[in-house]
Amino acid sequence: MSATPYIFDATDASFEQLVIENSFHKPVLVDFWAEWCSPCKALMPVLAKIAEDYQGELLLAKVNCDIEQGVVMRLGIRSLPTVVLFKDGQPVDGFAGAQPESAIRAMLEPHVQLPAAPEADLLDSARAAFAEGRIGEAEALLKQLLSEDNQNAPALILYARCLAERGELGEAETVLNAVPAGDDHKQALAGARAQLTFLRQAADLPEVALLKSRLARDASDDEAAYQLAVQQLARQQYEPALDGLLTLFMRSRHYADGLPHKTLLQVFDLLGSDHPLVTQYRRRLYQALY
Repeated sequence: MSATPYIFDATDASFEQLVIENSFHKPVLVDFWAEWCSPCKALMPVLAKIAEDYQGELLLAKVNCDIEQGVVMRLGIRSLPTVVLFKDGQPVDGFAGAQPESAIRAMLEPHVQLPAAPEADLLDSARAAFAEGRIGEAEALLKQLLSEDNQNAPALILYARCLAERGELGEAETVLNAVPAGDDHKQALAGARAQLTFLRQAADLPEVALLKSRLARDASDDEAAYQLAVQQLARQQYEPALDGLLTLFMRSRHYADGLPHKTLLQVFDLLGSDHPLVTQYRRRLYQALY
């Protein structure tokens, strides 16, 4: 007997209640197996994993055919393993013989829906997609999350960053302005605003090739060095941007009223305190300051 309430054994005596009656409330997948059947034993953990994934939206009943001959004869089970899906008191689908997990899930799909992913899972998936540059996928996940909770501050902030990456800077700012106040997401909000700032600044700056050409002619061209760093930040080229900003800070600490230092701090907010580049360059900035 499984410790999971939605995976259980069914007998001749309990089949009517556990399978037929239950199937009027939740689909019941019935696994007909026997101790001597090796394919049955290989299939069992696959079915259990699928049932676990449905988190109670699908019930799994196991029938030992060596013992429960009455229900086996009544349903005409002729080969093992056999799996039958019951819904509203009737068998609606099934298969005989071992099947791959993908085929079983495809069979179940028209009859039972997977439960919605928890908010934390959606947000984590969106963050992963954003980090890997799959902006459209991240947006879709965030829209799903925000449709259920439009005051979810981390989701709003990340959604704004997605919009900014697509060039929708005005819309991104509107979303950020709607983020509820709170210290828990203060740094993330500052980082998203920094991203907007860099993207807006980069739109009005000379092209990267021109800036690099200026620096090749004159490595002490502070304006070109700062503008190149901003262009790199707008393109998420964080390491060269941080390196350029720190070099500029060490060479011309007071350039534009300390702008390199202020920008370094903005990048730290953008990346977050746990980012390895932030750890590295914060230490180097501290050494340069003191």
